[in-house]
Amino acid sequence: MRREQSAAVNGRTDADTVELVARGLLRRWGVVFWRLIAREADWLPPWRELLFCYRRLEARGEIRGGRFVAGLSGEQFAAPEAVGLLRDVRRRPRDGEWVSLSAADPLNLLGLVTPGSRLPALAGNRILYRDGVPLATLAGGEVRFLETLDAAVQWEARNVLLRRHVPAALADIA
Repeated sequence: MRREQSAAVNGRTDADTVELVARGLLRRWGVVFWRLIAREADWLPPWRELLFCYRRLEARGEIRGGRFVAGLSGEQFAAPEAVGLLRDVRRRPRDGEWVSLSAADPLNLLGLVTPGSRLPALAGNRILYRDGVPLATLAGGEVRFLETLDAAVQWEARNVLLRRHVPAALADIA
């Protein structure tokens, strides 16, 4: 008996439940692939079931399939609105914007999507990005740089990562 024809539980078949989960993951992430799903909750359907669902949605023209995140193997699926946003990000000129976030944040994709080793998802740990590239981590009170930076940029990066506010007059002296 096919899965779609199995008995309904609470008014939904197993395929309906998998599709709800698959759509929820697309809403959350915009782009879905195996390595991203592997870090999600254990109660999710296996990737194989999600893959069949995503292929059905792609065949209906509701989502896009292809290669959206470079450096990752396997099939990737994206919400239609995410494809345009990804293109915009790729074309945007780099402005040197710093982003520091907690390692407990779901956007801690260090070692998963971006290069580097994984950073434990603890509230005290932090990651520093500049133009979307991870530059430094803070773990156990120790700052570790992932790239070689000159002294001035390293000092600025350390202060952003530690969330220190340094007055402009003092920044010129250092």
